[in-house]
Amino acid sequence: MASEHPDLVIRNGLLVTASETFCSDLLIRAGKISAVGQEIHADGAVEIDARGLLVMPGGIDSHVHLQYPQGPHRVVSSDDWLTGTVAAAHGGTTTIIDFVEALPDQTWMQAFEARLAEAAPQAVIDYGFHMAFNRVDERSLQAVKSVIEAGISSFKIYMAYEGIRLEDEGILRALEHLKASGALPLVHAENHALIRYLTRMHHAAGHTEVRWHPYAHPAAGEAEATYRILTLAAQLDIPVHIAHVSAAQVLKVLREFRARGHQVSGEVCPQHLLLTEALYDQPDEVAMRYVMSPPLRSAADNGALWQALQEGLLGCVVTDHCPFTLAQKRGMRRTPEFRRLPDGSVQAMEPESPWAEHTPSFDQVPGGAPGIETRLPLLYHFGVRTGRLSLPQFVACTSTAIARRFGLYPRKGSLMPGADADLVLFDPERSVTLSATTLHQNCDYTPFEGWTVTGWPRMVLSRGEVIVRDGQFVGRPGRGEYLKRAPYAFVTHC
Repeated sequence: MASEHPDLVIRNGLLVTASETFCSDLLIRAGKISAVGQEIHADGAVEIDARGLLVMPGGIDSHVHLQYPQGPHRVVSSDDWLTGTVAAAHGGTTTIIDFVEALPDQTWMQAFEARLAEAAPQAVIDYGFHMAFNRVDERSLQAVKSVIEAGISSFKIYMAYEGIRLEDEGILRALEHLKASGALPLVHAENHALIRYLTRMHHAAGHTEVRWHPYAHPAAGEAEATYRILTLAAQLDIPVHIAHVSAAQVLKVLREFRARGHQVSGEVCPQHLLLTEALYDQPDEVAMRYVMSPPLRSAADNGALWQALQEGLLGCVVTDHCPFTLAQKRGMRRTPEFRRLPDGSVQAMEPESPWAEHTPSFDQVPGGAPGIETRLPLLYHFGVRTGRLSLPQFVACTSTAIARRFGLYPRKGSLMPGADADLVLFDPERSVTLSATTLHQNCDYTPFEGWTVTGWPRMVLSRGEVIVRDGQFVGRPGRGEYLKRAPYAFVTHC
């Protein structure tokens, strides 16, 4: 429990919030921020010298997929709840929100209980869930209230992909129940019919290499689906959060609906800010690392996304962390072949079922990439150090705005007295070269291999407990707490 840990006083740091920067001391007591001010004195407190460091609220990543079975083959993402949350902590993230997706023979509450049972003994940081609204039947519609009472107040709606997507009529029924119950729709917006049609056309032309992946997921389809979901939501006057915006065409839609007065927020991922579709024009062995949906776009789209982040049209930077090893990318293997432990050692794992390695067509490669550990350093290096973002903007889009959007503020994302003492002591001058061999993500590649970033966490605290110190994990499995979130009152938060 938090009370088991001594009082802490952090001195000499530059405190950074979503609205200001200032030099101050910070007192932590019983896992909470107790006081912020000059020359704080607390008898018996342990002092931490943060001279030269930024003291910020812990990062919040509201879009991750740990230990997550994807697609008809149930390929399981390679980070489990231990390796994934350890990697998050190393990168300065102290809270995550993952997903619950019920199987056909499960109720939503059964699926939630199963996910909670996976997370509880492993997670080293605090966590919550979104529920996938993957079917519209009376049993599921009646379960919305129970899910919200269990602390899940956001529901993922997929507009594409068989088995999880909803048709427009189903979307309207889902939105109707979410509005009545006070839950936020989080939407994966792509045009399913267009993806299927273009995939079929490319296959017919013999275009099966990974380079064709972005051609089957055009920006126009993402923009059309975004326009459609916002049009439907406008009829019910319900706010919507758009997941992983990747293209300038989508931003145009968001601006239009914002100008009409509709409550729409959006998120962007580092890969869509920093990488381009040129990476697909490589041999499949390399290009498959970048298969994700939506795919990487153009350099012009990168620039438009940065501009949207600067102006606040996009309020949140998340990762969509869904890692698969190269073997999984090649062969649809169900489980990873290794597991990186918190001490950095590697544990071999047995596959759940036999498999045959092959080179899949672009539409068979598991979609997703690792990124849970590199989000804050990448955004600091390419955002703050380049002048694209101010320090308060950096804190807002990696922590505070996400806490507000998903009902965690002011407990999370804040330096106010009473908030959880989730803190990052960030060294703005520490340079690190990114490599899969030194990162803690349970994956044998990173999309940013060989990139050098300046700015890295020196110390990370979760509820007043130091869990990362100078690159070493010093926490323990199972210390993370499940975060229950209240229903929405439906006011604009970010």
